[in-house]
Amino acid sequence: MKRIAVYALGGNALRSPGGDDERAAAVLAGVMSDVVDLLEAGWSVVLTHGNGPQVGELMAMDRTRAHSLSAWVAATQGMIGHELSLNLHAILERRERPERTVVMATHVEVDMGDTAFQRPTKPVGPVLDAATVMSADWDIAETIHGPRRVVASPKPLNVVEIDAIRHLVELGAVVVCGGGGGVPVGWNGDHRVGAPAVVDKDLLSCRLALDLEADLLVIGTATDSVYTDFGTEQAKALRTITPAQAAELDADGHFPNGSMRPKVRALAAFVEQRSDGRSVLCLPGQALAALRGDSGTTFRSNNVLDQESPS
Repeated sequence: MKRIAVYALGGNALRSPGGDDERAAAVLAGVMSDVVDLLEAGWSVVLTHGNGPQVGELMAMDRTRAHSLSAWVAATQGMIGHELSLNLHAILERRERPERTVVMATHVEVDMGDTAFQRPTKPVGPVLDAATVMSADWDIAETIHGPRRVVASPKPLNVVEIDAIRHLVELGAVVVCGGGGGVPVGWNGDHRVGAPAVVDKDLLSCRLALDLEADLLVIGTATDSVYTDFGTEQAKALRTITPAQAAELDADGHFPNGSMRPKVRALAAFVEQRSDGRSVLCLPGQALAALRGDSGTTFRSNNVLDQESPS
């Protein structure tokens, strides 16, 4: 059996109408380079992705509010998966590699009684005008950009299609799945229904990696490493870190809630529960360098590095 790597990228890494297409294309090229490098190094690869900007644009165009949030998440899984598949397939053919890509609509089970449903905090969709704020039957919160709809962000319990994903990996496919954190579903009697929620992409990627018994979790992001005191003169890049050290730094407020915190928590949770695995955060295009310890931040189990300090 080949080693399995789960690689997570953000929705901002993809082309988006009205966005910076040139920068997005460069980031996407880095991700594709990482995937192919991992394949050529003998890894099987499962690719997950965010969808925040894309869902926001679709919701802004849906003036009639005819579609549910879960439907938009499912739609962007297909849209983004299509783009990723075309790009990767072209590279694989050019390199004369045997792998092919499979895009899978992915559902993630959540507990409909999760306390997150009582305290919606995740902004989705566009900034709302005054008329929508007054008329919409939504939870709405003021953000730095203006009023936006907020929904629950419950904990992912399991990936509904995990057996199919595992089988495809065994067949040698590069599976694109878990888009946007997966379509959240919960039980209504004896059948599942879509849940009005958004599951964090990084936590879903961790859940997927654990369920696949993967050996590596990679999060490609715009920051080259995990930092303490990020954005200040005292900023310090961390090359290696344990879950215990990450929890201590998190408690001290080093990781912003809307950006680095979910990434750090997902990467730490993976190695905490799979002690012989590794997880890394790096710039797209730097995955192999991060695995060598030359860039990015590597998370290792407490029982490996518990005597060391972050460096």
